Amino acid sequence: MSVFQRLSMIFKSKANRALDAAEDPRETLDYSYQKQLELLQKVRRGVADVATSRKRVELQIQQLEQQSNKLETQSRAALTQGREDLAREALTRRSGLAQQIDGLREQHANLQGEEQKLTMAAQRLQTKVDSFRTRKETIKANYTAAQAQTQISEAFSGISEEMGDVGMAVQRAEDKTAEMQARAGAVDELLASGALDDVTGTAKDDIQSELDRMASTTGVEAELERMKSELGQGGGGSTPQIEGGNGAGNTGNREGS
Repeated sequence: MSVFQRLSMIFKSKANRALDAAEDPRETLDYSYQKQLELLQKVRRGVADVATSRKRVELQIQQLEQQSNKLETQSRAALTQGREDLAREALTRRSGLAQQIDGLREQHANLQGEEQKLTMAAQRLQTKVDSFRTRKETIKANYTAAQAQTQISEAFSGISEEMGDVGMAVQRAEDKTAEMQARAGAVDELLASGALDDVTGTAKDDIQSELDRMASTTGVEAELERMKSELGQGGGGSTPQIEGGNGAGNTGNREGS
């Protein structure tokens, strides 16, 4: 397969896929229904044209029949007056009119038959169009319901494109929130430990720093005294042993000296 054939096949496949995605069956059905209505309108216009021609032929037949009757009357009057020649001429003309009338009557019969055929065709087409309209509306309603059901199902399952975008946005928001919380916690820990200076706070001078250290030392000493008091109350034998050990040690040191 040549490169151009492959490109042509790729282009056709992509174009076909794009057309399938862009095609809406409801619009296609409406378009088909519109074309059928246009065809029905043409048939009806054809029926009207044939009926008009038939009526025109009927009027011509009536006029010729009136002329034929008039010539017959004139021929009778000529014979009454002894004018056989005039009577013969009138009858000759009447014979020509009769031939025209016969031709028009044949044409009238043909037009009448054509009118009946077109009328029946228009009726059948009208029935077909009405049936197609009912079916079209049913298909459109089913398609709309199926489309809505599909969208609802995709929304619940989260596989639709819109819900997928929403899910990704929520995930990004959660990740960003967690990152900001972790960063804020780390900064708080660094500020609390003194590893990071609080640039937004008030700068401390040497005296304030010394006072803070004294307060911290006082707190530590107080906590130490509290712990000593608790140990002295709960385990009375521990302290004398330590003190005795210390005394023995001191005595030994004195003897050695």
